[in-house]
Amino acid sequence: MARLFGTDGVRGLANGEILTASLAQNLATSAALVLTEELRGSGSGRKPLAVVGNDSRISGQFLQATVAGGLASAGCDVIDVGVLPTPGVAYLTAALQADLGVVISASHNPMPDNGIKFLQRGGHKLDDELEDRIEAHLEEPWDRPTGASVGRISAHENPVETYAAHLVSTLEQRLDGLTVVVDCANGAAAAAGPLALDQAGAKVIAINDANDGLSINDGVGSTHPEMLQKAVVEHGADVGFAWDGDADRCLAVDGDGNLVDGDQLIAILALGLHDSGRLPDDTVVVTVMSNLGFVKAMDAAGVHVKQTAVGDRYVLEEMRRGSYAIGGEQSGHIIMSEHATTGDGILTALHVLQRMTSTGRTLADLASVVTRLPQVLLNVKGVDKTRSKTDDGLLEAIATEEKTLAGSGRILLRPSGTENLVRVMVEAPTHHEAEACAERLADVVRVRLAL
Repeated sequence: MARLFGTDGVRGLANGEILTASLAQNLATSAALVLTEELRGSGSGRKPLAVVGNDSRISGQFLQATVAGGLASAGCDVIDVGVLPTPGVAYLTAALQADLGVVISASHNPMPDNGIKFLQRGGHKLDDELEDRIEAHLEEPWDRPTGASVGRISAHENPVETYAAHLVSTLEQRLDGLTVVVDCANGAAAAAGPLALDQAGAKVIAINDANDGLSINDGVGSTHPEMLQKAVVEHGADVGFAWDGDADRCLAVDGDGNLVDGDQLIAILALGLHDSGRLPDDTVVVTVMSNLGFVKAMDAAGVHVKQTAVGDRYVLEEMRRGSYAIGGEQSGHIIMSEHATTGDGILTALHVLQRMTSTGRTLADLASVVTRLPQVLLNVKGVDKTRSKTDDGLLEAIATEEKTLAGSGRILLRPSGTENLVRVMVEAPTHHEAEACAERLADVVRVRLAL
């Protein structure tokens, strides 16, 4: 049987073949037993505490109910925080000193999908070893508590307000005078995002802030920024921010309606920390997908770049290993470890606005530090991905193309983790050069790695 856990929890079609109410309950009980093992073995007599939240998908209601029931049946007291961004659940897991947290969300995926991701004490995501233990425990018998030993389920009184207040408390100055449009993706940030920016002093215009359970990520949010770009220009706003369904990622739009991606936002925040002497080891952490223009910009500013495999969990692991302050992905997952344990789209927006206020510069001016190279990504399907790193003919073709680019671009081939597919990514001085190089390499992949 294939591994249940993917790169960010267990995800799939809600109420489909895999992600059922039964699986949700069993995963919850298994996670409770694994993540509270030390507490239960200590003899303290204290019941474990769990925090559970979800995004706005309609399926989140039945999944949240079954997860909470599973946790309570395993002897955990449960605090239900309702619809709240993933980083909000992570924050409350830490702030309430809970033993574990659970987020019901499929992030930027379409509404019919959903997912379950677990957080350990402190609000941190799980490593592979813990996920494997939870999955293995699904097949093991366990002693069910009865009577007074089962858990209670209660609702948090004001989770949105508590989380928003925390976000605002991370700022060193107010944001008065800035007009901001936010695209809430009809998701988990619909309440907390506008509230936090308003309390920080910005004038907020919210779009796609419905909470109807059906329209999350539907042509809106960080994966579809076109509506935000138009709204920023129409309202004459200083800036716009787009979040995804669970608000753990953020992209921006400058006052002229131009998109500002995750690389540029990371650069803005990293240079702000660098200028104030608060960037540990003058280092920022990103994935191998970050644009070469970002790397060159950081190098010019005296900031070292560490690159990881694709996935915010790998960025987080490297940040924790080196005690680094900022890292993230081009897609907009940005982690500020001084204030959060995971990517936080609202936190990102607040601190970009603070950088604008403190410098008196526009977002376009701040983002201009990164000159993005044209990037082309091609997916080559139906090939033997296992030979993408070893086939001599393919390696020779890559070396030839890299010689042609002569350091002015970059080539990256990545085998898919789930399909017989190889991703060919090329950056070059012009889009035409990048596209031509990517197509030549894709042809080589098709021939050399044919099944």
